[in-house]
Amino acid sequence: MQTYIKDLSQHIGEEVTLKGWLYNMRSSGKLMFPQLRDGTGIVQGVVVKNSVPPELWEALKPLGQESSLIVTGRVREDSRAPGGVELDVTDAQVVQNAHDFPITPKEHGPEFLLDHRHLWLRSKKQHAMLKVASRGGESSARLSG
Repeated sequence: MQTYIKDLSQHIGEEVTLKGWLYNMRSSGKLMFPQLRDGTGIVQGVVVKNSVPPELWEALKPLGQESSLIVTGRVREDSRAPGGVELDVTDAQVVQNAHDFPITPKEHGPEFLLDHRHLWLRSKKQHAMLKVASRGGESSARLSG
């Protein structure tokens, strides 16, 4: 069943499907830790090499930041994780590999960021600022109405 990252805590122990973008990827030998974002939040996935088909492991290895994915896995409670959950990945479909994504976690100058505004808005800080701004509009509307 498809769900959103913000709702994962309601699905502990269940298998879910998420659609989103690769925010970051770490790996250590036989484990991969893809972080997936969908606009409602970010969740870390755990891919165990021996638990997935070799084709899936190989398909996930070269993915670049902001690659589009459809990921299926079992939601597991983890108090160390942001949001309190992780996703044990059992399957994934690569919709698009976004290699050469120009906005990476490093710092860029204002001119570069202004030229790539549509991409910069995907960063955590900018996303949070837009979320706060949108909530401020809701509060103003309620106060004036």
